[in-house]
Amino acid sequence: QVQLVESGGGLVQPGGSLRLSCAASTTIFGVLHWGWFRQAPGKQRDLVAAIVSDGRTHYVDSVKGRFTISRDNAKNLVYLSMTSLTPEDTAVYYCKAVKYTDGAWFATNFASWGQGTQVTVSS
Repeated sequence: QVQLVESGGGLVQPGGSLRLSCAASTTIFGVLHWGWFRQAPGKQRDLVAAIVSDGRTHYVDSVKGRFTISRDNAKNLVYLSMTSLTPEDTAVYYCKAVKYTDGAWFATNFASWGQGTQVTVSS
């Protein structure tokens, strides 16, 4: 059974930085597209960044220029480097295999959601 394990979250002051990691236990990691999602209390889970199998990236407007998604196919890891964090970035962050269909990104059914990693931005 494929497992997704997110880590790297924590409490950070506004303007601070964090790097999240996602480990995926699958032999086909390299051919999949991966995304980072976040869910704030009382809100839906939304995609914030995606990385295609060939390394191309996509970001939602609210994180462009602040977040960077990357991947290490040799280690089956997906990263999300976050800078200039604001309280609005506070959420639980999840990774998931994604697909691009009809002009939008969607989480796939490949593997269950992991436990996520909590990011709290507060002074």
